[in-house]
Amino acid sequence: MADYSPVSESGVNYIEEVAQIMSVRARGASPVAMIHTYGCQQNVADSEKIKGQLEQMGFSFTDAAEEADLILFNTCAIREHAEDRVFGNIGALKNIKRRHPSLLVALCGCMMEQPHVAERIQKSFPFVNLVFGTHAIHRLPGLLYDTLVNGKRVFDHQPEDESKIVEGVPVRRDGTVKAWVTIMYGCNNFCSYCVVPYVRGRERSREPEAILKEFEGLVRAGYKDITLLGQNVNSYGKSLANPVSFAELLHRLDQVPGDYRIRFMTSHPKDATKELFDVMAQGKHISHHLHLPCQSGNDRVLKEMNRHYDRERYLSLIRYAKKQMPDLSITSDIIVGFPGETYEEFQDTISLIREVGFTSLFTFIFSPRKGTRAEKMEDPVPAQEKSQWFQELCAAQEQVAAERCASMVGRTERVLVEERNAKTGLLSGRTGGNIIVDFPGPDSAVGTFAQVKITQARNWILKGELAQQFAEASV
Repeated sequence: MADYSPVSESGVNYIEEVAQIMSVRARGASPVAMIHTYGCQQNVADSEKIKGQLEQMGFSFTDAAEEADLILFNTCAIREHAEDRVFGNIGALKNIKRRHPSLLVALCGCMMEQPHVAERIQKSFPFVNLVFGTHAIHRLPGLLYDTLVNGKRVFDHQPEDESKIVEGVPVRRDGTVKAWVTIMYGCNNFCSYCVVPYVRGRERSREPEAILKEFEGLVRAGYKDITLLGQNVNSYGKSLANPVSFAELLHRLDQVPGDYRIRFMTSHPKDATKELFDVMAQGKHISHHLHLPCQSGNDRVLKEMNRHYDRERYLSLIRYAKKQMPDLSITSDIIVGFPGETYEEFQDTISLIREVGFTSLFTFIFSPRKGTRAEKMEDPVPAQEKSQWFQELCAAQEQVAAERCASMVGRTERVLVEERNAKTGLLSGRTGGNIIVDFPGPDSAVGTFAQVKITQARNWILKGELAQQFAEASV
């Protein structure tokens, strides 16, 4: 562990120096940054650390590229489509840079940890000023300083020490209701289709005391929905000098007084334990929502994926969790068309969906990732056929979700009111099971928990009305 410091060994305070340079360089009264985040919640959390440091360097923020003095893309490498979209959007910045030569263009995130991507950026996008990986986020002030002072492109995409965790990086959170807390970094699983261990490194856990301190601060600040993040939260604590299980960490956080919910993602089935589900069931603040990626319902495919569990192991976890929490909402990830998968094996996934009764799914058609074992596997099924399987999967899940949501009509749910939907004019929030509910109500309800009676189900979204007592208290 190390503490955040923007000061160089020679005593240069990079934050102060960059702030001074940008105050002169900015096209307006003060420098403005546009941050665009691709991918998962971990990338969102990383972007909040980037914004926290930029804010200390005097930056304000915009969604308009034309207004920006700095444009930064925080990238995702999980699927080929995501990478293609990033490259297309980078190319579109060329004309903006031509109109505003002083514009700084920076790229970071998982894509930038891949040598072939960094090489392509260096050769094909000469207007990009700065490239850095996930391991270098805490060094952003120094990297910007080098870019501005030396006037050269800076590429820092290789980790200096991937085992190091830096605490105390300033954070500028995007909202006032929901917050993210990273509890660990990296992954040791090496699923055959996944690039994450190659771009985010091996598993390393934050000390529980540091997590608890950050968590307590969020509760005091009024955050109501706090999500614990990790590539595999169930592996939390194994790398610590004094190991602490994820279930124990969750129990400790649940003891913090206040009115809030705890969520977590992502869980790996091979490391999920009955102890975890017991803690969830007994907790005062822990959401009864479990995101447990199954990826496939077929044992042979799961083995080829290097998932280290089979269908029965997954179902046994689900059965135990549901026994402890009858109201449990379960979501998952599924890959369609893994190399060598047959239609008959795909049907095992369809049957798993119906047996589990997932609330919702994140579904993907297999995308080969450079450097992974699956990239080299024989893949005889045509893309068009995989697309047909994908549509069949979506139809099956839509039916399951519709039936589950319909069963909730007439019930009263505790809903965290997150915002007013600009299109519908209705309030929008989520149940403890992470199901969206839209309903009419006063602006004063935003940011609070409300009792909402479910009146209508629309597949995976519910409609409702405020319980009478809350409506009267809010008028």
